[in-house]
Amino acid sequence: MNLHSPISDELPTSAKSRVRRAPKRASYRREDVYKLVDELKLGHVGFIEDGEVIIIPLTIWRLGEFLYFHLANKSRLQKLLEAGEQVCISFARCDEWVLAKSAYHHSANYRSAVLFCRGERVKEQREFDAVFKAIIEDIEPERWDQVRLPSLQERKGTALMRLTIEEGAFKSRTGAPSDNKEDSALPVWSGVKPVCPFR
Repeated sequence: MNLHSPISDELPTSAKSRVRRAPKRASYRREDVYKLVDELKLGHVGFIEDGEVIIIPLTIWRLGEFLYFHLANKSRLQKLLEAGEQVCISFARCDEWVLAKSAYHHSANYRSAVLFCRGERVKEQREFDAVFKAIIEDIEPERWDQVRLPSLQERKGTALMRLTIEEGAFKSRTGAPSDNKEDSALPVWSGVKPVCPFR
């Protein structure tokens, strides 16, 4: 399998995936999506089961143009993908809080992506190892050669899924508050505040 086959720099889109609200903040460049996925490695996978909407947070990583995640073998999401169904995956990161002089204009500077994908199970052992090696060594270089490799039982119990992005979009906000002119004289600070992950 060629993980680096030439594809368009732009993601395909349709009415389902094209950004409608604040479209100037949208991007359809694969590069923007890939950077966010590579940084976060955590997404929320949405799918329909028996008419109900289900959303599951999963570790998701990328090799070339494909996304990967793993599940327990014979899980419901695996079965859905192997049946050819589409899933929706979202990624989002808040980088700064945007504090305005009015309550209405408070906001956030963020990066996000919504992707529609279909997938299949990775069954070939060399690809299975290469994909897991990629995520482990991305977290800590050269760690793959130090740890015990997956056993036959672990391989049988794990479904590694390879996903193809069929369409999607990236959206972000950067910059200062959008204060109204009539609020400019209000004696309250406005600006951006870094997001603190711990209190």
